[in-house]
Amino acid sequence: MGLRIATWNVNSIRLRLDLLAGLMKSHEPDVICLQETKVQDHDFPLEHFRALGYPHLLTRGMKAYNGVAIISRVPLATPHGRDFCEKQDCRHLAAHLPGGIELHNFYVPAGGDIPDPKANDKFAHKLRFVEEMTGWFSDPGEHKGKKMVLVGDLNIAPMEHDVWSHKQLLGVVSHTPPETERMAALMDTLGWVDSARHFVPADQKLYSWWSYRNRDWAASNRGRRLDHIWVTPNLKKSLRSTEILRDARNWTPPSDHVPVIVELA
Repeated sequence: MGLRIATWNVNSIRLRLDLLAGLMKSHEPDVICLQETKVQDHDFPLEHFRALGYPHLLTRGMKAYNGVAIISRVPLATPHGRDFCEKQDCRHLAAHLPGGIELHNFYVPAGGDIPDPKANDKFAHKLRFVEEMTGWFSDPGEHKGKKMVLVGDLNIAPMEHDVWSHKQLLGVVSHTPPETERMAALMDTLGWVDSARHFVPADQKLYSWWSYRNRDWAASNRGRRLDHIWVTPNLKKSLRSTEILRDARNWTPPSDHVPVIVELA
């Protein structure tokens, strides 16, 4: 039996309930990690998902902003969430899956519009957030030897062909050198394997996000790959497939992100 894990920035759980039900029916993920749920824990629609066959749920939410959740058909053990940058802004949630896999669901700050940490506090927060992630995963006593999967909206498109124009986006938040260099350092901490690029060569365009500002997103195809699933090297041989559900950008009402799904043996 395989294990299918999906990640999706839903940009409001309340707006995507029907779409999530469709995703569960069509792709049958065992675990779905959500970002930007935008709802407090006591208002999360737990019974909706239990009725769909997903009885195991973890949430860390706040009113109107941010928020992460894990919705699962399989048991979730030892749930925990970490705060970064001295902010309690609901950007991380973790749990253990059957088979000894530790799952981490992240929503990295977007960073605003100005790629200058001195002029833009949001960008400074983003850089610091990734630096703190890197320091945490560098701690050998905390993570060494574990089987781990890291998923989420990391809000960084790290490679040249993870954006529609490398040259034009070098000065645009999500693809600037300060961000991509920090993401590279984060990946180096445990030798994380980028599941999408494990299957799709680095010279091929690959996106998971298209702006709402593009009237015809498919025709312009000005996308970025902001949503990621990484595994530790001890799970690399278990990778069966990764799929980015591009057509989900046309689902109604759409999120500007689409789901990404990995299957592990």
